[in-house]
Amino acid sequence: EGVCRSLLGDLIDRGLKLERARLFVIDGSKGVRKAIRSTFGGWALVQRCQVHKLRNVLDHLPQGKRSWMAAAIRRAWAADTADKARRKLKDLASQIDETHPGAAASLREGLEETVTVLDLGLGRLLLKTLCSTNPIENMNGGLRRLTKNVKRWRGGAMAQRWGATALMETEKGFRRIKGHRDLPQMLKALQALIAGARVDKTRRVA
Repeated sequence: EGVCRSLLGDLIDRGLKLERARLFVIDGSKGVRKAIRSTFGGWALVQRCQVHKLRNVLDHLPQGKRSWMAAAIRRAWAADTADKARRKLKDLASQIDETHPGAAASLREGLEETVTVLDLGLGRLLLKTLCSTNPIENMNGGLRRLTKNVKRWRGGAMAQRWGATALMETEKGFRRIKGHRDLPQMLKALQALIAGARVDKTRRVA
């Protein structure tokens, strides 16, 4: 968590606005999530990566059950509202509670955050883009590819230089995200959700 908070703090020091509605798409790392919450508080909405979540759930199941469960989870995430998706996912967890409690627990863990983007009313392409961390995997792959031949790391400064160089090289292959034309609409929906949550929290405290 400390490393993640330091990274976010550095971004803020370099000009990232703090009090602004933001969507964070993350894997299941608890440290990353805690850092986001402690840094941005109520300004942040978190979307858990559906690819990572699906993989985690299936790891608890025998091979013969995985195809069925994967299809059922994907159908739930394809629902047209977050409420419908939540109900379907909870029903699935209940169905396997006795036979596969580990998979049921994994499905319930972070369930709410796997459907966050469904509340934003996004178009199909942008929704698919933001439901997982896949958009950054190309960048991660570029970092690994360009640094794998280094045989001896001579301190943190060298690692930073190589990391920066690899990112600059990988950046040359960046493309606009699919569904980018819907981003203004997403921002409005995100701001409305954050504003509503903040008002609701104020009322509860009062």
